[in-house]
This record gives sequence, C-alpha cells and structure tokens, in this order.
Amino acid sequence: MSLPVMGGYLVLGFAFGLLAVSSGIPWYFTTIMSLVVFAGSAQFVLVGLLTKSAPLMSIMVTILLVNSRHLFYGISFIGFFRTMERYRPYMIFSLTDETYAILSLVRNQNIPEKEKRELSFSIAALDQSYWVIGSTIGALFISFIPFDTSGVEFSMTALFTVILIEQLKSGGHLSIAAAAVVSGTAFLLLFGAQGFLLPSLFFMLFSLLFVFSLGRRRNVV
Repeated sequence: MSLPVMGGYLVLGFAFGLLAVSSGIPWYFTTIMSLVVFAGSAQFVLVGLLTKSAPLMSIMVTILLVNSRHLFYGISFIGFFRTMERYRPYMIFSLTDETYAILSLVRNQNIPEKEKRELSFSIAALDQSYWVIGSTIGALFISFIPFDTSGVEFSMTALFTVILIEQLKSGGHLSIAAAAVVSGTAFLLLFGAQGFLLPSLFFMLFSLLFVFSLGRRRNVV
C-alpha cells in the first residue's frame, strides 16, 4: 500500500538532500534531520532558516505554523490512535500528509484490530524510511557531483497537487476541495504567502464543523 509513497518520497527526499547540502548543511545532518524531524515541507523551510542563521524561537514558530495543518487532519485520528497501544507515540510523530491518506484507507478496512495496528505501523515506518533513504542519497550525490538545484523546492508543491487529484479520483468531495481553493486564495490575497495558511485552515475547519452540525440537526429532526 505504501508503494505510491515510496516513489514520491524517494524523489522528494533526494531533492531535499540536494537542497540541504547545496545550502551548506553537512550531508550527515540531512539524515539526522530526516530521522528526528521528518516533516516534509517543513524540512525544506528549515534549510532556509538554518542557512540564514535565524533565531531559535523564529525557527520553532515557523515550523509550528508550517506543520499546523497536521492539527486539523490529526483530529480525525484521535480515536484510531488510541487503539495503537505501544505504537501510538511513533504514529503521532510519523503522521504526514501521505501517510494520513493511506491510513485513512486502512482504518476503514474490515480486518482484526491487531492486524490493523501492525499494518498501520509498518506503513508509517516504511514511509519514513523512504524519506530518510532518499534524502541521504541526495545529500551524498551532490556532495560528490555538485550542480545547480534551482527549482528543487517546487517538488513538494507537485506532490501535494498529485495527492489532491488522487483523493478526488478516489471519491473525495469536490465541493470541499473547491471551497478550500477559494478559502486559500482569499486568505493568500489578504495575508500574503507567509501568513495565509493557518487562518485558511481555521476557516475551513469551522466551516466543516458548521456544515456537519447542520447535517446532524437535520437527521435528528
């Protein structure tokens, strides 16, 4: 089930390794970062912050804001993660956009709980291993064969676009996706590229909660 993620993470991890080392970060720190941070797009942002010698507090706040989207889709997994027993801490740590998409399918499978826990843990661990391997290879590659890495950072945008398309093809709600696009565009115009993500996510969260509550009221009536 994690094979589609493997293709994406090996390539994106490779791109991250290229970008990190070309920015002056030692290749081994790239591997360490992928092991203990494992935050995808936030790692790309972190490279820029480290190379600019940004203050620690600025780095912490920026990474928190970049990863704030995890709070929103992570809420839907609170009940599921409670059943993960000893795997729960790692499952919380390793939850990424792509892992979330796959675990959403696993959660609804009609299989024994023990098998579901082990399958979920295996998917999360494999996804991180793909990223670690890809970033390490990319870091080592550019250490020996330097070249221009302009445009590499766009790879994360490409991945999110593919994930959205696949979610819609698998039965996702087009109206929700359209509302998210409108919301994101509106807040981008209002707050700019650096500050639009969090308010846009909050707006979508409260909008979905409102629609959900209306649906429940109608069912009760």
